[in-house]
Amino acid sequence: MPFDFTSTTFGIREERLGSLVGYVGSIRDLAEQSCRGSLKDRGRCFSQSSSCDAGCAMGYITHIRDVAMINHAPSGCTAPASAIVTMQTQLADKRSLPYNTVVLGTDLNESDTIFGAAAGLKQTILETWERYKPSAIFVTTSCVSGIIGEDVDAVISEAAEMLPVPVVPIHCEGFKSKVWATGFDACDHAILSAIVKPPQKKGNFVNFKNFNESARADIVEMFESIGVKTFFLYSNTTIEEISHISEALATVSICGTLCSYLGNGLLEKHGVPYINTINPLGVVGFEAWFREVGRVIGKEAEAEAYIERERAIYIPKLEQVREKLKGRRVVLGMGSSFAFQIARVVQELGMEVAYVTSWHYDSRYDDGNPPPHVQHLAASSPVDFPVNIADQQNFELMNILNTYKPDLYLGRHGGTSIWAIKQGVPAIFMADEYMAFGYKRTLSFAYTILDRITNRSFEKNLTARIKLPYTGWWYAQDSGGMYEEAR
Repeated sequence: MPFDFTSTTFGIREERLGSLVGYVGSIRDLAEQSCRGSLKDRGRCFSQSSSCDAGCAMGYITHIRDVAMINHAPSGCTAPASAIVTMQTQLADKRSLPYNTVVLGTDLNESDTIFGAAAGLKQTILETWERYKPSAIFVTTSCVSGIIGEDVDAVISEAAEMLPVPVVPIHCEGFKSKVWATGFDACDHAILSAIVKPPQKKGNFVNFKNFNESARADIVEMFESIGVKTFFLYSNTTIEEISHISEALATVSICGTLCSYLGNGLLEKHGVPYINTINPLGVVGFEAWFREVGRVIGKEAEAEAYIERERAIYIPKLEQVREKLKGRRVVLGMGSSFAFQIARVVQELGMEVAYVTSWHYDSRYDDGNPPPHVQHLAASSPVDFPVNIADQQNFELMNILNTYKPDLYLGRHGGTSIWAIKQGVPAIFMADEYMAFGYKRTLSFAYTILDRITNRSFEKNLTARIKLPYTGWWYAQDSGGMYEEAR
């Protein structure tokens, strides 16, 4: 496995996982090429927008409640801090927990890019400790600090000798990777390298990697029913709690993209098993996942009993709504894991997948194997539906919707769903990663879809009153020049 925890840097996704942001093909071709290692990224001749892995790193590390994060960057790169802290504070308030994390920036300017800002960074680290006394200080890098060759590691090492808490670099220079999910890996590398301690004893809990723990109560109850506790990462955690995740029975996740680095890293460094099946979305995904959890932690009988109880309650209800959804056509636009996981759920609910567009794609995960959810979907799908890998390009989404004219668009990233609605296509913004988790939430998801495709007055009224920037001339253009062949 490609881990070096003695270094502060790590391999970006393009290097480690063969990740790409340019592909046009089909689900079976994607799965086949992943297996034989022949996928190549296709260079883009035009790009409207993309996210930044530094933004993902900053947003994710600040889930921890008792740290300080210093962004060694120009002020504009730290501008999202207010929104980030507001969201994390609200998540902590939901559980009546204190949120003491602070976000600071070194405000690099033109003079700093010429003469360097090492002295200012060191002073900021020391002043941060004096003012806030955090349990750890994380320093995130930026395009500017990377381009000017700032020796951030040396500054941090010097400052760390003067402080009683970990001072940890997170190398997330945005220009290094086109795949924003690399920012998640940057956080996990920092945590595994500097925070997690060797296990002192084995605990009776599983690590559950997720985003915002919205299904916390249901998941805690589920694992308690088989006699196991749950520890959610990283939302509403503390540095002391995180330091003991090496003592878990196993690591599980709601998203393969999110957890590949941490799950496989914990396995390699501390021997914690990583459950790397298709994710627990929909009935098929949940049952495969939970059975594997039971097998790995020695709770097979308990897991099977839970599945039997839940099936008796929810499967008959799912069959009823499935009849009403049968034959509906869906276009999906999501992240690399969710796009293909939810496509499987769509088919479970009797609908047809017309098209899938994913913001990036990992040819393999950190265990060296291709993503299991893509292999499963390619093998089980009744049709070889088209797939597009593109980094958040609205102009491509509009073309796809205009061409395939689906009954529904399912999106997971802000800003895309409204474009579908403007085009008259009902849309659901799946911001909650647990929207189709397990039996109960899959049933709720099915009813949400049914409501959205049968009540279309909003889409009709909006479409009748707006003028789209994309004209008939645009839609008639040949899209063959959208990509250039990889060199």
